[in-house]
Amino acid sequence: MMAFFRGEKSEKSMEEQDICGCGEGKVPDRHGRCVMPEVTFPAFIMSLNTSVLFHLGELTDPVTGKTVVDLDLARNAIDTLVMLEQKTKGNLSHDEKELLKSIVYDCKLRFVKAARG
Repeated sequence: MMAFFRGEKSEKSMEEQDICGCGEGKVPDRHGRCVMPEVTFPAFIMSLNTSVLFHLGELTDPVTGKTVVDLDLARNAIDTLVMLEQKTKGNLSHDEKELLKSIVYDCKLRFVKAARG
């Protein structure tokens, strides 16, 4: 089993972690250390939403600065959202349910618009 699953400390010293500067994708925790953001259901849904927007060409690639449209990958991310909506029915808070419902609706509309050109 990997160290982070057992709760072991990383090889970096606490001092090294405190001065990390919080590079891309990391946030400071309450002690000022740079960590990955907490994994929550809304954050996961927003991540899939971002993937849809990226593959529909609505977000630029941070490396190239260009947009790329890949409808197959956008459709796959939307299908994943729809599957989550179906599989989590009855198990989400009101806010989580509404977030997922509105994102699925918005992504489907954007997909149809992009597919029509």
